Amino acid sequence: MSTIPERHQFILNKLKGHGHVNVVDLYHDLKVSSVTIRKDLKLLEEKGLLFRTHGGATTNNPYTVERPVNEKEKLQASEKMKIGAAAAQSIVANDSIIIASGTSVLAFARNIKPKESLTVVTSALLVALELTKHPAIEVYQLAGMLRKSSSSVTGPYAESILSDFSCTKLFLGVDGIDLEFGLTTTSVMEAHLNRQMIAASQKVIVLSDSTKFGKRGVGRICGLDSVDRIITDSGIPNHFITQLESSGIEVTIV
Repeated sequence: MSTIPERHQFILNKLKGHGHVNVVDLYHDLKVSSVTIRKDLKLLEEKGLLFRTHGGATTNNPYTVERPVNEKEKLQASEKMKIGAAAAQSIVANDSIIIASGTSVLAFARNIKPKESLTVVTSALLVALELTKHPAIEVYQLAGMLRKSSSSVTGPYAESILSDFSCTKLFLGVDGIDLEFGLTTTSVMEAHLNRQMIAASQKVIVLSDSTKFGKRGVGRICGLDSVDRIITDSGIPNHFITQLESSGIEVTIV
């Protein structure tokens, strides 16, 4: 299969059967160089026939769009509650933690049942309201511009307040996890606030359902080298587990 049309048809047929293709597999199958395969994938993407990803291509659009929190909360709800329950197990007595915004971290907040004192700093109004039910939790609500779609605050005022805190853990929700681009969200301002949260934390724990892997939002939070642990569900693709663990990230699957 040396001609361009034949290679392209082979790639599209494989995509149709598997939903994704890998550059390494393709150049072995087609007996051409990886450079040739990458050019083929670029041409097919320009025609709208696939989406290129790190090391391959997929039929699924990797770019995320912003959705209201009440809509997102209904997606993968059971997976998010399991992720939240696993994350709650990592809290210890007298912990001081930061909780970012998102429906996965909201599920985490609903699973927190502290027996001893806990300090929480959060940008998310729904998280703060959930945690006020517990007498043992001291909640610091960040102030700033309210994002109506996420019911959370962003902006320079929230960022400046974070400079007064030093916390043990950050529990971070994201809109996309890409092996090449890192962690992303659909808001550039929220991404900037998330970076300040990372700077104020000793350990970064990402809570993400498996649909976020291979996706990208417009706002880049950080590279994967800033992440200590990811808690997700069993739908995560195997190659992500391998790559993440080889990078020194602890992957917990619920």
